[in-house]
Amino acid sequence: MSEPETSGLYPQVEPYASGLLDVGDGNRVYWEVCGNPEGRPAVVVHGGPGSGCSPRARRVFDPERYRVVLFDQRNCGRSTPHASDPSAPMEHNTTGHLIADMELLRETLGIDRWLLYGGSWGSTLLLAYAETHPERVLEIVVAGVTTTRRSEIDWLYRGVGRFFPRDWERFLAGVPGTAPDGDVVGAYARLMADPDPEVRSRAAADWCAWEDAVLSAEGGKEAKPYSGRPSEAMLAMVRICSHYFAHGAWLEEGQLIRDAHRLAGIPGVLVHGAIDLSSPLDTAWQLCRNWPDAELITVGREGHLGGGTTRRHVLAALDRFAGH
Repeated sequence: MSEPETSGLYPQVEPYASGLLDVGDGNRVYWEVCGNPEGRPAVVVHGGPGSGCSPRARRVFDPERYRVVLFDQRNCGRSTPHASDPSAPMEHNTTGHLIADMELLRETLGIDRWLLYGGSWGSTLLLAYAETHPERVLEIVVAGVTTTRRSEIDWLYRGVGRFFPRDWERFLAGVPGTAPDGDVVGAYARLMADPDPEVRSRAAADWCAWEDAVLSAEGGKEAKPYSGRPSEAMLAMVRICSHYFAHGAWLEEGQLIRDAHRLAGIPGVLVHGAIDLSSPLDTAWQLCRNWPDAELITVGREGHLGGGTTRRHVLAALDRFAGH
């Protein structure tokens, strides 16, 4: 019998403060804080990009020892305007904007330094933030390392197709006229900007079906973690994902690994599944080699979605850092 997904997590807590932060350009970012107001500050950086923060993320922190900040990145979750609305502009939603939003949120909440926690796209954003503002970071915990290099994007939306040829053909068929070696991600980004709602809905469904196919190799998980999302959340996530990935997240190729030396003195724990087909282990390995204070924990038989062992390592790291 598989281990319950909530095994070992702390009890659910509700925020004691929340709000919408005006970050400029007509955007307001939703934030919330839970746990102990006098506890060790920590921020949760969600994935996607465009997935929004989840109440479940509160439960990896000891509420007696942490002051936990969660926020929805621009144009998703409870932030406004929402990317599911085609009139919501995307030109002010880049990695640089999100880094600035995190700094403004930190300053607004009166936090000097905080622990960073996240995974998948969240690890890219928190690494970009930490390398820009290392003096504001206490520690880093990542479950599922990505740096959103163009080579990583090409792997996820083309290379891994060799394991799922039928699903890859369906994904490619969603952008007629695009060659197998063409800009598939850019083609989907253009579809997500189409004025026809049926075109956008179909493109979002095709994108999520592909994401689910890649995750299906992990087994024992939710059947359709992407396609099972509410329609507005799915539209926003795919629009933001394709927007970011079509632009290489506005990062130089290999930038976050190259500049990991800026994290010297910041303790980090990287937990990564050995069978993660979405984000193969080599990225975490390369990052750890350039970051002298990082520890890489490889979890056999778990992938991008993690599982009981990944969860235990994350909880152990956060519990250890809570005592610093």
